[in-house]
Amino acid sequence: MIPLSVLDLVPVREGSGVAEAMQATAGYAKAAEEAGYKRFWVAEHHATEGVAGGAAAVVLAHVGHATETIRIGSGGIMLPNHTPFTIAEQFGTLDALFPGRVDLGLGRAPGAAPILGQALRKDLHQVAQYFPQDVIELQALITGEPPLPIKATPGLGANIQFWMLGSSLFGAQLAARLGLPYAFASHFAPDHLDEALAIYRREFQPSAALEQPHCMAAMSVIAGESDAEGELLASSQDQSFVRLRTGEPGKLPPPVPGYLDSLPLSSQAIIQRLSPARAVGGPATVREKILRFAERTGADELILSGAIYDPAARCHSLRLTMDAMRG
Repeated sequence: MIPLSVLDLVPVREGSGVAEAMQATAGYAKAAEEAGYKRFWVAEHHATEGVAGGAAAVVLAHVGHATETIRIGSGGIMLPNHTPFTIAEQFGTLDALFPGRVDLGLGRAPGAAPILGQALRKDLHQVAQYFPQDVIELQALITGEPPLPIKATPGLGANIQFWMLGSSLFGAQLAARLGLPYAFASHFAPDHLDEALAIYRREFQPSAALEQPHCMAAMSVIAGESDAEGELLASSQDQSFVRLRTGEPGKLPPPVPGYLDSLPLSSQAIIQRLSPARAVGGPATVREKILRFAERTGADELILSGAIYDPAARCHSLRLTMDAMRG
């Protein structure tokens, strides 16, 4: 069976707050570990009322203490927002706390609206131009190759698995050139998935970290006991996505029966665009769609994202999905 992992945005629900979101994420990670998922990643997003994963390294420490064996990591750290040295220290600390369990996925996007640059006192557009050099510097701070005049403590010598992330062709090209595993954010940007994976595999150059290309593709997966229940659970995420795309982001709302059918065609198209990497429904439907996606992409791993209003239902969705995939 293809390895499955989990991507969590630490959603904040309507009628709830950040503290409850953190508690729910810890429970979600424990459920993923118990169900047999390989990795639990947290994404860095900023200035979004419904997403509480901005301080990704801190959230991962929380998740690490709530679990025992599952790999924990970033999906991803938006490196232009930081300095390589800071991230080396943060993830070196995580490796010291949870040795042999830490993934460091790196992305180039800011993870927020342009105003974030003002808050960070950075020209993020300019800084992003140096992303490849910053990735190489960060690797050197962790591995010691090539030697740098300053040592990150913690950081140097940490047993961290680097990943390159992307939702366009740039990340695929850089991952191939640096010989890193590659994860594509097809759960919200499926348009360039096939081309990006083809470029990555074609241009891959072996490295000390990786001899053969290794890619992971993201899906939006929500499972219920039936197709109808799955669609109902998914309506919370669908509402959030439509609101985000129409300029009205907010906290994760409760599910709404018949939500998709109630939308105008323009809003239905927003959700329909995600369908190539979306599996929503009962166990049999979810299994069929995941298998079809895995076969089409040839991915080595899949990482599953899915925001559900009820934390217990979200954990149950994980278990239903894994049980369905195991047949």
